[in-house]
Order: sequence, then structure tokens, then C-alpha cells
Amino acid sequence: MREQRRRIALCLLVMLGAWPCASLVAQGYPAASALRGSLSFDAKATLGAFTGTTTTVKGEMSSNDGLARVHGWVEAPAKSLSSQNGKRDRDTWSSLEVEKYPAIRFQLDSVSPGVVHGDSIDVVLLGHFTLHGETRPARLPGWVWRQGSIIRFKGATPLNVKDYGIG
Repeated sequence: MREQRRRIALCLLVMLGAWPCASLVAQGYPAASALRGSLSFDAKATLGAFTGTTTTVKGEMSSNDGLARVHGWVEAPAKSLSSQNGKRDRDTWSSLEVEKYPAIRFQLDSVSPGVVHGDSIDVVLLGHFTLHGETRPARLPGWVWRQGSIIRFKGATPLNVKDYGIG
């Protein structure tokens, strides 16, 4: 690939079913909730910075014992990432070897709750991130808030693609 990526900032927005926000801190959750959302990355290349995004995201989260014990997964097809530039997308897919490693995945092991701010709470998602067939521990800081009957998470973390065997 001609474009050199040194870091990717991962941003994940996930809508988590209809959980009342007051129950985020201490109450139980439904057995499982299906997810939908988006995954995007910001990258720097020799010809300038760009962003790739996908809304083809699936996953599941569950807990029977409050926010700290939420666990689950979120996954997106690597080939669904789009920067709205066909050649750059093909180069990205080639670097990610999407035929060999078709999924980008975050495995959520637990949530570290932080400060409550009205209807939102600071959190750190603790788990493992899999990209290009490599799995590494990950901490994904962000926040959770209620929007109507939907609970949302938004967070970002820097990743060094070389840690995942991407040249």
C-alpha cells in the first residue's frame, strides 16, 4: 500500500437497546440487547488525512449485575469501511487483507464506570480488539448517555496499525 498509516483513531457509536439511564450504574440489565451503530477511523497518509466509516455493525451486550459487568462484542466487516474514495478504499482493504481477515471486532469484557453527569456517565470499556487477525488488550474511554429510549456509547482510542501486523 502506498499510503502509510501510523495511527488509527477508532470511534465507535453504539446504540444499546432500551435500557433506562438510571439503571446504568447499579440496576440489572436485560439478558441481552442487540446493537447497531457505526465504526470509523481517522488515518494519516502521504497525500493527507482521511476518514473511513461503516454502519454495517452488529453485536450483542448483556449483564445481569449492573454496568460494570456488561460484556459482549461489536463487529464490522473490514470490507465495509469506506472513505468515499474507491482507490483508497481498495488500498485499505488490501492492507487489511479483508479476504483473509474479514472482521474487525471489539470483545467487551467489562465496563469501568466513572463520573455521572446528569443523564450521562463517563466509562472505559475494557476488552480486546481484533484487527487483521491480531488480538490485543484494549481500553476504550468514552461515555454513555440516554437519548429517548436508547442508550448510546461514544468513544475513541488510538491504535498503532503496526501492532496488528499491518504494513
